[in-house]
Amino acid sequence: MSDTVVKLAPRLDTAQAGALAASILEHAGQDLALDAGEVTHFGAMAVQVIRAAAKSWQASGHALTITGLSNDCTDQIQLLGFSPDNLCTWENT
Repeated sequence: MSDTVVKLAPRLDTAQAGALAASILEHAGQDLALDAGEVTHFGAMAVQVIRAAAKSWQASGHALTITGLSNDCTDQIQLLGFSPDNLCTWENT
């Protein structure tokens, strides 16, 4: 069975954080892929929302992934200390 896919808004900033959280939470309890193919701006609040979701998804035993990040968006999340590989991964410390 394939993951459910949520297509992300082009601009993920503070104004979009609530909508982003709501669209992710609609799919709690199932594997979820976030399609970032049209994202042109990836702000800190979006990173926080996705990191919180990563923790919840890990705790429930489901997969959360992100695909389609452009080089610009990858650079933006790297400035915040994450990468496409670890953005959706929660590790207990």
